[in-house]
Amino acid sequence: MDAEQDKKYMELAYKEAVEAYDNDEIPVGAVVVCNGRVVARAHNLTETLNDVTAHAEMQAITAAANELGGKYLNNCTLYVTLEPCIMCAGAIGWSQLGRLVWGADDLKRGFSRYAPDALHPKTEVTKGVMEEKCSEIIKEFFKQKR
Repeated sequence: MDAEQDKKYMELAYKEAVEAYDNDEIPVGAVVVCNGRVVARAHNLTETLNDVTAHAEMQAITAAANELGGKYLNNCTLYVTLEPCIMCAGAIGWSQLGRLVWGADDLKRGFSRYAPDALHPKTEVTKGVMEEKCSEIIKEFFKQKR
């Protein structure tokens, strides 16, 4: 996929992050694209659902699997505004996701620091798409909290 397509879909994920921000959730958004079609959109719902597993990626994976009628997402790309945590990377691995694209690195809790082999071996990874914008909304959210 080209950089312009990646930016287009990351913008959609960013809109989800804004929705999370507006709902006092950590602003992470995710979009799953399969064969050029958006099959799932999600954002963090951990506060809303009182569920530590309700990360944007988990919500998006579940929604995409339901939409597509199968648990494997090997023909799909997940766009997420922040590098996935270990839990989400495990779910991404189990779903056999074809491609993962993220915006900002998560230096504290990102999977690549703790479990770099968590993804399926065939999953392609692209990082740094809209990195500055994706990073800024997270920084702003936590600045408001302090």
